[in-house]
Amino acid sequence: MCPYEGTWRFTAPALESSVPQARHAVLDLLRRQGVPVGQDVVDDLLLIVSELVTNAVRHAAVLSPQITVEVAADSAFVRVAVADGHPYRPKALEADAARTGGRGLLLVKAVTLEAGGRCDVDVTPEGGKVIWAALPIRRTPLV
Repeated sequence: MCPYEGTWRFTAPALESSVPQARHAVLDLLRRQGVPVGQDVVDDLLLIVSELVTNAVRHAAVLSPQITVEVAADSAFVRVAVADGHPYRPKALEADAARTGGRGLLLVKAVTLEAGGRCDVDVTPEGGKVIWAALPIRRTPLV
């Protein structure tokens, strides 16, 4: 087992103010645990967290006043996930030049696939959902 391996969770209210707080908490955790990822992976993870928390705040807060953010790292991947209690299971929308919004999950999917990772939506035992993305660990340390 690598010294940085583990799973960490924190909860936050489903409020807009939780978006930057989640981003800062994930960055702090990656640094504190010494997860060996380069700045490009960190940037991708923070973008993904921002999009997933924003989606939960905008679309699930009515039924889910709290969200859970999880970060998990092992020797091959670092995974970020956002869980909420809303039963709707979204699908990544296709790009539509006429729309000004609704591209968050499409962006998450594109960033994840470009980095060589994977992402999905899972149902929780309580009937909510977890949207997650896992990116490969590159042996470039976080500066």
